Amino acid sequence: MRILLVEDDELVAEKLVKNLITQNYAIDVAADGQAGWELVDAFTYDLILLDVNLPKLDGLTLCRRLRSQGMRVPILLLTAHNSSSDKVMGLDAGADDYVTKPFDVDELLARIRALLRRGSSTLSPILKWRDLHLDPSACEVTYNGQPIPLTPKEYGLLELFLRYSNRVFSRDVILEHLWSFEELPGEETVTSHVKGLRRKLKVAGLSEDPIETVYGIGYRLKPAESQQPKSKSKGTKKPKQLSSDLEQKAIETAINVWQRVQEKFTNRVAVIEQATTAMLKDDLDDSLRQQAQQEAHKLAGSLGMFDFDEGSHLAQEMEQLLEAEMPLNPKQRQRLAEVVAAMRQELERAINQQNPQLLRIEN
Repeated sequence: MRILLVEDDELVAEKLVKNLITQNYAIDVAADGQAGWELVDAFTYDLILLDVNLPKLDGLTLCRRLRSQGMRVPILLLTAHNSSSDKVMGLDAGADDYVTKPFDVDELLARIRALLRRGSSTLSPILKWRDLHLDPSACEVTYNGQPIPLTPKEYGLLELFLRYSNRVFSRDVILEHLWSFEELPGEETVTSHVKGLRRKLKVAGLSEDPIETVYGIGYRLKPAESQQPKSKSKGTKKPKQLSSDLEQKAIETAINVWQRVQEKFTNRVAVIEQATTAMLKDDLDDSLRQQAQQEAHKLAGSLGMFDFDEGSHLAQEMEQLLEAEMPLNPKQRQRLAEVVAAMRQELERAINQQNPQLLRIEN
């Protein structure tokens, strides 16, 4: 499955991409609404994750434009605004779902799976072909209850065929679904991956190839009407767990991400501190206020993504104060100064904290 993420906060985007890749999705990223529009115009996507507050072309406008062009791709809006009116505006603009920042990554992944099910030929959370099962929530493929190890692209191929069982896919369409535009290979790569998938399914015990070659066109899932009665599996399926090597690799990846984002968090707080100091001196111009407001908005989302809930709440309050009509009254000025100071302390605590909660990569 191929997803377009339109998000201008590079910290949120980086965290999301890492989690989405673990679910075997191919991801394209656009940092502004106009770039997002150009990618949608050029490529086919199974789902769009769309931030509301974007430069050049805001998320709501982009959403309306996509719907006005007849595009039915599922759209999930992401935003730090959580009022009922904001949600209504997003849904009325044509979005299929709406998630507020900070959000739980597991919940977001579940919402993505639900939206993908709406557009597929099956509403079951488990995709099946006879005794061949694919569980999107666990990224696991089994045959007669036994796991089949697949590469991410082989998994993506099988999910594509199972999810859209009535469609024939040409090689170029498969490329658009499973590869990002930055890594787009030639059509012979699809043939190679299909061969690899068929070989592994045969080794796993499938006596009949579930993938049918439509000569001159591409591939599709073979009809399973002649399937045998399914034997009931005894016992309870155990939840999938990461091996120690994968878990250690995930932790190391998260640590590297955290080391890179510390400076960006600090720089964002510094901009807000500069604006607060200027405001207390009655020397705050509109340009610096808008910049500080944007940095507070980004902090609210990105801190929440890294499980710093207190910092996220402080950033939301800073954003609200910076959005208020200027000049602020004495009480509002004092509160902004207090919140900014608290944010600085919270950020320093997070940086100095050993083994912070954010070092968990969700799977």
